[in-house]
Amino acid sequence: MKKLLFNVLCCLFLSAVSYAQTITDIINEVSLDSLQLTLREFTGEQSTIVNGNEVTIINRVHTNNELAADYLFEKLEKLDNINVSNQLINGEAGRRNVIASQLGKTNPEDIYIICAHYDSMADYCADDNASGTAAVLEIARILSTQCLDNTIVYALWDEEEVGLRGAAYYASQAAANNDNILGVLNLDMMGYDGDNDNNFDIDVRNIGNSIAMKDDIISVLNNTDYGFNLVANVVNPGTSASDHSKFWNEGYSAVLVGESWETNDQTPYYHSSADRYATLNFPYYHELTKLVMGYMVTKAGLVAVDNTVIQNTNALIASQENATYQWINCDTNTEIAGETNQTFIPTINGNYAVEVSSGSCVERSACITIDSLGLAEFQEGEVSVYPNPMKNHLSIETVAGIDEISLELLDASGKVIIKETSKKQQTILHTSALNAGVYFLKIQASNKYKVSKIVKE
Repeated sequence: MKKLLFNVLCCLFLSAVSYAQTITDIINEVSLDSLQLTLREFTGEQSTIVNGNEVTIINRVHTNNELAADYLFEKLEKLDNINVSNQLINGEAGRRNVIASQLGKTNPEDIYIICAHYDSMADYCADDNASGTAAVLEIARILSTQCLDNTIVYALWDEEEVGLRGAAYYASQAAANNDNILGVLNLDMMGYDGDNDNNFDIDVRNIGNSIAMKDDIISVLNNTDYGFNLVANVVNPGTSASDHSKFWNEGYSAVLVGESWETNDQTPYYHSSADRYATLNFPYYHELTKLVMGYMVTKAGLVAVDNTVIQNTNALIASQENATYQWINCDTNTEIAGETNQTFIPTINGNYAVEVSSGSCVERSACITIDSLGLAEFQEGEVSVYPNPMKNHLSIETVAGIDEISLELLDASGKVIIKETSKKQQTILHTSALNAGVYFLKIQASNKYKVSKIVKE
């Protein structure tokens, strides 16, 4: 049975897995499951872990939302390529924005902000504004795996419900520092669509380049490659009753995206504890989050580093050529000592990723599950491989009782260079024609296997 499983696996051709590199694929990485989990945890529908303790976050009123802020900080702190900080509003403890910054590799001074307020007026408050908060976290989760041309700030505001104080403080500080903020996309209440007509609002005013921002969102919406099923209502002059308006006050470009107040289709549970997870329209919410992702990744700009991985049977090959590689054990989140080649062949089942470094960019692939190594490894002395380093030949010797072995010699890119089946106790592979470098020898019997790293001088 194990031999049959191995043969089936060997028949599989190369299949790419991991995070995608095009705008379309980045949009499609937006996961409804991920969004829903965050919503359930952040609204107290299910417990979560914060500061190492199991907790339930039911209330986020500004006088009682330290636990919620800690949750957000910890979620963002786990991501790659971003720095997270607490910004105390007017320097006062207990009043804080949670700010995560992902520095652009090409234009670090060019800043785009995606933001939402996390405080609430009552218990639960799923639509207002756990919906916007969860969308920011989801977009950060995906974009943090990429090297970007421009700087992205993922901002989660406190005290929106009592005067937009968190955003006002940040905007005034940014203006005082002459921060080059090119656009602020504010998400506030984006999960309710009572009549299923897929309408949403873009609130805008003719301040800075806000009109151009609105046009860019419409352009993403109308791009047939992305296949969005949404209807935009442009509201101009847009409302000033959310955080984006504090950036308008400083002359910055900003818009609000959310459910359609313009067509009177906002949640009927506004500012009440009846604003629950179960009242949201999840297909609509998912689609709107994907649209926001489309706009953000377009403005962020993807640096041309490929962090995908190709799997050939149990060999994992980093797609990016001419880079530096470090393979990672995802189960322990630790580097695998010595595994710094483009190809990695695991010897035990587990979850693995590669960290690819190219120039100033470092990107990590998705974790890939290897669960087909059901065969035992050859014991010491059952198989001998020599010489290593090799020059013109490579000898493989097996002990008596091993009737047949299959051999594959792969180069560092995962390409099979030599493939043989042998019933001899000593098999010689002729390697004089091979270039100098690192190779991998896979030895397979009916119920055992061995993988050896071989150097050709």
